[in-house]
Amino acid sequence: MMEIGLNHYLVLSTILFAIGLLGIMRRRNLLMLFFATEILLNSVNIAFAAISHFYGDLSGQMFAFFVIAIAASEVAVGLGLLVVWFKRSGSIDLETLKSMRG
Repeated sequence: MMEIGLNHYLVLSTILFAIGLLGIMRRRNLLMLFFATEILLNSVNIAFAAISHFYGDLSGQMFAFFVIAIAASEVAVGLGLLVVWFKRSGSIDLETLKSMRG
C-alpha cells in the first residue's frame, strides 16, 4: 500500500499553482480572475501546510491561516468593487476597464 508523502502534496500544489497562473493569464472576466487568484493562494496554503506537517512545526500552518484571512478580505473588497463596476458599466469583462473615466 502506498503512503501519501510530502512529494505528493507538493506536486498537487504545483499543479494547482500552474492552473491558477494560467487562469490569471487567460481570463477576461473579473470574477474568473478572482477565482484563479483563490486557486493560487490555496495551492500555496497546501504547500505551507504539507511542509509544516513534514517538519513538525506549526509555523507553516499558522502562515496558511494568515493567507486565508488575506484571501477573504481580498474577496470581500474585490467583489464590492466588482458590483460597483457592474452597476456602472453593465459588464465585468476586463476590456471595459480600459475605458474607465473619472
